[in-house]
Amino acid sequence: MRCPACGFEESKVVDSRTSEAQDAIRRRRECLRCGERFTTYERREEQPLIVVKRDGSRQPFDDNKLRRGLLVAAAKRPISGEDIDILITDIRDSLQNSFRSEIDSATLGDLVLLRLKNLDAVAYVRFASVYKDFQNLEEFTHELDDLS
Repeated sequence: MRCPACGFEESKVVDSRTSEAQDAIRRRRECLRCGERFTTYERREEQPLIVVKRDGSRQPFDDNKLRRGLLVAAAKRPISGEDIDILITDIRDSLQNSFRSEIDSATLGDLVLLRLKNLDAVAYVRFASVYKDFQNLEEFTHELDDLS
């Protein structure tokens, strides 16, 4: 690690602890040449999560795309934007913690439905109607029966 004061490449670690957000290791270092103290942070390198679509194409996981779909499903429902953000964060975190680099869109949709079911039944049915691509009334009523 280069010293920000003199550019020397060697330093010693004086103190090490987790950051306040618990997402990094905070290290206090001291330059071996000039004695300047500085702080560095070590974070886990995040691998981009790829969503494999039904047609086989691959796209990066996009919080905003999921948010748009959830906002449409939750329109005029007692679901706050914060509830949607928590749902998205929960899904993203669980996927990153599973150490998978790819997820198929069907599994992602199931994760969303599982969480929506506990949040709001109407939003669940709205999201399911688009995600599961109901072709007739029977499929729709079957999903409603399962919900009941």
